[in-house]
Amino acid sequence: MIAIADAGYIYGSYVLTFVVVGAFGWRAVRQGRKLGEQIDDADKYWN
Repeated sequence: MIAIADAGYIYGSYVLTFVVVGAFGWRAVRQGRKLGEQIDDADKYWN
């Protein structure tokens, strides 16, 4: 069984994972918006 003493490591791992994934997603969206500003509106097929 997992001892209560190990709960901090388990919760810490979950928090660290969510922070890293969230930071990666935030950075990817920010970079995408930055790159999207460099493209003419006529060339954006998603508009």
